Amino acid sequence: METLPFAELGLSPKVLAAVEASGYTTATPIQSQAIPVALTGKDVLGIAQTGTGKTAAFTLPMITRLETGRARARMPRSLILAPTRELAAQVAQAFEKYGINHKLDVALLIGGVSMDDQVKKLDRGVDVLIATPGRLLDHFGRGRIMLMGVEILVIDEADRMLDMGFIPDIEKICKLLPPRRQTLFFSATMPPEITRLVQQFLKDPVRIEVAKQATTAKTITQRFCFCPASEDWAKRDMLRNLIRSQTIQNGIIFCNRKRDVAVLHKSLVKHGFNAGALHGDMDQRSRMETLDKFRAGEITLLAASDVAARGLDIPEVSHVFNFDLPWHSEDYVHRIGRTGRAGREGAAFSIVTLEDLKLLKDIQKITGDTAEWVGEQPTPEDFENAGKRRRGRGGPAKSDGRGASARSDGQSGQRRDGRGSRPARDGRNERPARGGERRPEGRDAAHRTEAPMIMDAPAVEARAGGPSREAHSGEHSGRRDRGPRRERSDRPDRTSHERPDRPERSDRPQRQDRPERVLREATEQRSEPRQQPAHREPAARPVQDQRPAQRPAARSASVSASAGGFAENVPAFLRRPARPAKVGSE
Repeated sequence: METLPFAELGLSPKVLAAVEASGYTTATPIQSQAIPVALTGKDVLGIAQTGTGKTAAFTLPMITRLETGRARARMPRSLILAPTRELAAQVAQAFEKYGINHKLDVALLIGGVSMDDQVKKLDRGVDVLIATPGRLLDHFGRGRIMLMGVEILVIDEADRMLDMGFIPDIEKICKLLPPRRQTLFFSATMPPEITRLVQQFLKDPVRIEVAKQATTAKTITQRFCFCPASEDWAKRDMLRNLIRSQTIQNGIIFCNRKRDVAVLHKSLVKHGFNAGALHGDMDQRSRMETLDKFRAGEITLLAASDVAARGLDIPEVSHVFNFDLPWHSEDYVHRIGRTGRAGREGAAFSIVTLEDLKLLKDIQKITGDTAEWVGEQPTPEDFENAGKRRRGRGGPAKSDGRGASARSDGQSGQRRDGRGSRPARDGRNERPARGGERRPEGRDAAHRTEAPMIMDAPAVEARAGGPSREAHSGEHSGRRDRGPRRERSDRPDRTSHERPDRPERSDRPQRQDRPERVLREATEQRSEPRQQPAHREPAARPVQDQRPAQRPAARSASVSASAGGFAENVPAFLRRPARPAKVGSE
C-alpha cells in the first residue's frame, strides 16, 4: 500500500519538527490514510494489525487540532481510552515525544497510582486525558471530572476492550460525552460486538483497512516445537533449550496464567537467565519499573501474561516465545506482533503439547499459515484426537483444580503451588487447641462445654474451692432462677444468715435432672403469693418519703453483703430498686 512522507499529510510545522526530531520521515500505510481524514474532523474506523503505527495515526492529528483552544478545570478537551495501564502509559509517552513543541497538559488516569495527584491535574485543566475505563468512571462517580467538553474521543485496541469485558463501560462513557464530537476507533479485528459498537457511536466513519484482519507480519519467522509431555517441567526444559539455541537481544515469554508467570520467572532466574516478570497481580510501580528495565536492556527475558500482548512498543524485541498457546487465536497474532515491528526481522517460537493441537488448528485457520516444526512433529493420529481429550496439564492426575499433575519438576509428593502432599486429616478429634492439646469435638464435647454455663454459684465455689465470681456480681448476675432467690430474701435476718446446707450443694444429682428441678421450683415460686417485706413502710405514706428509707437500706445491705460475702441473701427488689410510681404533685 502507498506510503506518504509526513510533510504531505497536512500536519502543523511544530508537529512535523517533533516527528523529524524523532527520526521519522515516511508514514506507515495506516498513518498515511488516517491522518488526513482525522485532520478534517471526520470519524475514523481504523483496522490494522498490531505494530503498524496506529498510536501515531491518532496522536499526530490530535496534537495539531489541539494547538488552538484552552482547557478548563475538570473538563478535558480530548479523551483516549486504553484497555491496559501499560498501553495508556505508552500513549502518554507518545504525546510527550510528539508534543514537545507544544504546551499541552496531559493527564493519565490509571489504577495503582495515587488519585490525589490525578485530581490536582484535573483541577488545573487538561487538554488530553488518557485513561482506562474503570478509573475514569471512578473519578466521574466521585464528581471530579466532567465530560461535556470532550471534542475528540479515541478508542484504542477495541477488540482487547471486548476481551477484557470493558464494552459496557465504553457504552456508558460514550453516553456521557457530547453528541457533537469526533471519534477515532482503532481495532485489529472486527467481531460482531465491535461492529455493533461502531454502528451505535460513530457517524458515517471513514473505514481504513490496511491489512487483512488477524494476519501476522511477513517479517516474523514462526516456528512450533512439539512437546509430547504435558507437564510444565518438561515445557520449561524445552524452553531453556530453545533460548540457548538462539541469539536473543530481547525476548518476551507469554503464559496464559499469572501464577505460571511467577513460577516460570523463578525457574529462569534459578537457571542463570537474566529475566523479569510482568502480570496483572503486580502493583503498578513494579510493572512500570520492569518495563523500563526491559526497554533499557537491563532485562533480557520478560515472562509475561497477556497484559503485555497488546500495544506495547518495544522495538528491540527480537524473539517471542509462547510457553502456552493462547486460548483465543486472535491473541496469537497480538503476542507475536511484539517482534518484527516497523519492518524489523523477528522470530516467534511456540511450544505445543498434545492438548494444544486443537488450539493450533484454530490459529492456522485465522492466520492461513502452515505450521513449521522444529524437531519432533506430532503424528496424524495426534491431530485426529485433538480436541477429544479433556484439556488439562497433567494427564489423568489432576491435583490442583486445573488439570495439573501432582508431580512438578520431577519431585514426587510436591504440588505445583509449593505445598507438599499431606494425608487428609480426620477433622473430628485431631484439631489442635490453643494450648497445644487436642481439643475434643463432636456432640460429647458440646455436652461437656455447657456444664459451667448451667452451674450456679455454690457449685462453682465447691469445685473451685472459693467464692465464685457470680457471688460478688450483685445485681449484674446472669442467673435466671429469680424465683428461689426471692423466696430466700424474705427471711428476717438477711445479712447474718448462713445456709447450713452450703457444703452439700456439690453433691447434687447429675446435670440431666437439674433443669427440670429448677423449672419446677420457679413454677412453684410464681404460684405462691409474694409476701410483703417487714421493713417496708405503710402504703399510706407518700411516695417521696419512701425513697430515703429505701436507699439507705439498699446501701447498708450491699455493704454488709460485701463485707460478709453473702450477696445471695440480698433481696432482688433491693438489688434492683423498683421505679417509684409517679405522683400527680411531681
